[in-house]
Amino acid sequence: MPPTDAQDTTRAAVFDVDGTLVDTNYLHVAAWWEALRQAGHDVPSQAIHRAIGLGASDLVEHLLGAERAREEAEALSAAHKTLYGQYFGRLTALPEAGRLLRRLADDGWKVVLATSAGGQELSALRTALDADEAISGMASADDVSAGKPAPEPVEQALELAGAAPERSVFVGDTVWDMQAGSRAGVTCIGVLCGGIPREDLEKAGADVVYDGPDALLASLAQSPLGRSH
Repeated sequence: MPPTDAQDTTRAAVFDVDGTLVDTNYLHVAAWWEALRQAGHDVPSQAIHRAIGLGASDLVEHLLGAERAREEAEALSAAHKTLYGQYFGRLTALPEAGRLLRRLADDGWKVVLATSAGGQELSALRTALDADEAISGMASADDVSAGKPAPEPVEQALELAGAAPERSVFVGDTVWDMQAGSRAGVTCIGVLCGGIPREDLEKAGADVVYDGPDALLASLAQSPLGRSH
């Protein structure tokens, strides 16, 4: 489908949430570690950390294999959700995350979140972020047939924004984010605040990498989000 006139001018700034805007990755690791341990699986925290960013079923398959995922993904996901829920009231936005989103909205970007979170978890993340006025839409992995690293979550975000890939930027903290953004044809910005090394993000498709939202905001004019598309 050819771009519309609106797509010719609309710019989308698409953001992952967990580990990118809100400091949750290591909380997810702890919750998944305990859920797996309770089910009799001894999985190192480092391996779990590398899998954060995948949807629950894909994460279980990545860690335990396809057969175990078919048998146990639903129960493990439910256990993780219960364990992670204990942190909802204490989630904290990463430094300058909310200010970054508000600045981009003021600059004319359509800010869209691309997250697999929903329900109470999404409400807790939005409360921690405290930038609802800057967010024009949210795309969840639940809304598409495949989550990251497939491109569909990013493509869904672009559809919500009404923006073409070549005028859009995706910011994320995992290799799965960078792969999804690259496959969707957008410029990819990686951030290190989720704990994944710079070289891994670059190898997965990051065009540029910053320490976190605060560093991106401080260098906004020189970043892909400061340049016209």
